[in-house]
Amino acid sequence: MDISIYFDPVDPSTIGFKQPEARERIGDIFQTFWHEHQFPEIEGIDIALFGINEDRRAHQNEGCSMAPDFIRQRLYSLFPGDPKIKVADLGNIKRGHTIEDTFFAVRSAVAELVKMGIFPILIGGSQDITLANYQAYESLGQIINIVNVDAEFDIGESENDISSRAFLSKIILQQPNYLFNYTNIGYQTYFVDQDAIRLMKNLFFDIYRLGDVRADMKEVEPLIRNADILSFDVSAIRASDAPGNNNATPNGFYGEEACQIMRYAGLSDKITSLGIYEYNPKLDRGGQTAFLIAQMIWYFIEGFYMRNREYPNRDLKNYIKYNVRVEGQKDGIIFYKSRQSQRWWMEVNCSKDQRLKYERHYLIPCSLKDYETACDNDVPDRWWQAYQKLM
Repeated sequence: MDISIYFDPVDPSTIGFKQPEARERIGDIFQTFWHEHQFPEIEGIDIALFGINEDRRAHQNEGCSMAPDFIRQRLYSLFPGDPKIKVADLGNIKRGHTIEDTFFAVRSAVAELVKMGIFPILIGGSQDITLANYQAYESLGQIINIVNVDAEFDIGESENDISSRAFLSKIILQQPNYLFNYTNIGYQTYFVDQDAIRLMKNLFFDIYRLGDVRADMKEVEPLIRNADILSFDVSAIRASDAPGNNNATPNGFYGEEACQIMRYAGLSDKITSLGIYEYNPKLDRGGQTAFLIAQMIWYFIEGFYMRNREYPNRDLKNYIKYNVRVEGQKDGIIFYKSRQSQRWWMEVNCSKDQRLKYERHYLIPCSLKDYETACDNDVPDRWWQAYQKLM
């Protein structure tokens, strides 16, 4: 499939592109779609970045469609951590006559890239683009997990509501459904209706308040490691660190914490696409938010090239296996610890048929705390949530 039909080239004049300097920068290394009819050769590429100039469903944040080139300005000026990176910048998705046209282009491009084993990074536009990203996996028949870094859940009032604040219900209710688990990281309770919190718990989804997450950022790593899609709303970062968003508030993640989350995403062997949404250049101060997003992408790329290709069902000789007896659990809970990275997984009991259907979901990334919880004769919440969905 020729995905070049969905993209417009990057205009060098809009990002201040210069010829290579003596010291190579990211802008010199990326294979960028600069000129019409000179689309990058993506065979052999590891990561494909592209922009989305779409904000017709943005919630009080019109202007986020301009984000991609402002982010490129800052990203291209950074020095690479690894000069051997294989990244292509495919330009910007062509803005459709209708938003459905844009969604179709995003869905088609992401599906083809994922099928080729290329990691798509989506930048710019409003967060309802997450729905198009999900639909790409739906078209591939792949059951997935979504992790959303956001101060809210973006459920909306009904399944017919689709906007940057109302797209999740469309994903949840869509049939056939390919969503196994949804995780929210960093929600702020005063922005979330209590009925929505009850709904998330009734669906056995994982939701984590901002304060709890920031108290121990290391516990975010297994949450990110369990994702197939990471969707990052810039408004989840506090306004002092990321002012370029009309919905930014005084509280949220610090910039370095956002970079830490992105590095965890890079290190994860499971995650296969991510989007960073809702950046509005019209509201930014001195390009501060664009700088931060560029650094977030930099940290993702650094993590990506440090992946260990770890997953316990592949080769158990590289893992230490623990069988922890917990009262009320007939077979106990099996944990695996990587000898290489010291990362943990736990196995959820399910039938052989369920294992075939959910082969990527019955082994759950976890942490040392989950193992210690089981050793204290208690079932970890993470295990219980997954077990309920597999029953």
